[in-house]
Amino acid sequence: QVQLVESGGGLVQAGGSLRLSCEASGRTVSSYAMGWFRRGPGKEREFVARIRSMWNGGSTYYADSVKGRFTISRDNAKNTVFLQMNSLKPEDTAVYYCAADPISVATRPAYWGQGTQVTVSS
Repeated sequence: QVQLVESGGGLVQAGGSLRLSCEASGRTVSSYAMGWFRRGPGKEREFVARIRSMWNGGSTYYADSVKGRFTISRDNAKNTVFLQMNSLKPEDTAVYYCAADPISVATRPAYWGQGTQVTVSS
C-alpha cells in the first residue's frame, strides 16, 4: 500500500552535509510513523532517526551517534520525509533506508525503501 523512494545520497567529505529525501506514495506521510535506518560496512542495520505520525504527536527521536548532527523532518504537501545530515563523519558511511509503519517504526516497520548510499571520506 505504501511505496518509498529514497534519494540524495552521494559522496561527501568529512564535516560536510547531505539531505536525504524519502517520497511516499499510496498514503500521506503525515498519517504514518516514518524513520531512517542505516547499514554500514560490516555492520547490521541500525536505527538513525524517526518521527511519529501527526495523529500521534509528530515528535522526533534520534540515535545517540547522530544526535545534534542529523534532523528528521516532514513536508506533508510534498508527501516527503527528509534527513538533514550535518557534520558528517566517516563512520556515517552506510546505505540509508527509509521506513514507514502505521503505528511505530521502533518495532518492525511495515514498509521499506530500497536504500541510498552515503559515503563520507576522511
